[in-house]
Amino acid sequence: MNSRPIKKPRDLVDGVLLLDKPVGLSSNDALIKAKRVLNAKKAGHTGTLDPFATGLLPLCFGEATKFSQDLLEADKTYEATVHLGIMTTTGDTEGETIEQREVDVTREEIEAVLARFRGPIFQVPPMYSALKRDGKALYEYAREGITLEREARPVTIHGLSLVEYNAPFLKILVTCSKGTYVRVLGEDIGAALGCGAHLNALRRVQVGALTVERMISLEDLQAHPDPLSLLAPVDALLSSFPAVVLTPELARRFLNGQRLALGKEDVSLPAGLGRVRVYLDSKLLGTAKLQEYGILAPERLIAVQPAD
Repeated sequence: MNSRPIKKPRDLVDGVLLLDKPVGLSSNDALIKAKRVLNAKKAGHTGTLDPFATGLLPLCFGEATKFSQDLLEADKTYEATVHLGIMTTTGDTEGETIEQREVDVTREEIEAVLARFRGPIFQVPPMYSALKRDGKALYEYAREGITLEREARPVTIHGLSLVEYNAPFLKILVTCSKGTYVRVLGEDIGAALGCGAHLNALRRVQVGALTVERMISLEDLQAHPDPLSLLAPVDALLSSFPAVVLTPELARRFLNGQRLALGKEDVSLPAGLGRVRVYLDSKLLGTAKLQEYGILAPERLIAVQPAD
């Protein structure tokens, strides 16, 4: 006789949770825990944070997972603490110390070095990363003591400012493009200062237009009497896109995947071209590309049909 308990069916949950990921937990483990609390059927995160990092981890549920790619592409902002004078195997606190140097740098020298890293730069991805080589993650090679050649990649540091300097600790605020390794940035700053460095702490405070204001800790989520009430709507992921509101007939055709030729008499169109979020009244229908001559090309659509 099978005595295993019957699993509770998962619910169809749609929305976005802004989780404050704790230190020591992988992004996927944090997602699994949140998914269990919400009893959600479908979920995904929008770009990993290293286990030693904390802060804003947007989690997408249900229909929101269709738009998670937009946050993977988005700029991100971090608060980082760089420990000058100590270099580690991983570039952060999880690695072993490989070299120590004396720290004798001034605030003025730090400001001069930071200026060199603003704007477009090239970074060599770290060996301790999830990038694949021949189907195998680089960190797997690193754990075997193997170092592979890596090609430098272009990234953009949109903002880099000195928050506090209390030797040997250097606190910075970084806004950067996708694909930027803040660990590598910390190491490169230390190398430019002549003393080396590793990242002592990293906290993400913004992803695209999403900020920490509505962020909730895993503990508070687990203790909340109504965790579903903490979800932001699906279109929280799309707030940077202009909105286009369709009539019921146009909405029906849009949800059937038809390209629409819109005139000013049909809807109010934004000034520029590009990606837009599309609504019927206040209900999100999906995203589209607004092209020349008022052509609206459906992109990603919400599965649930709206009521006319």
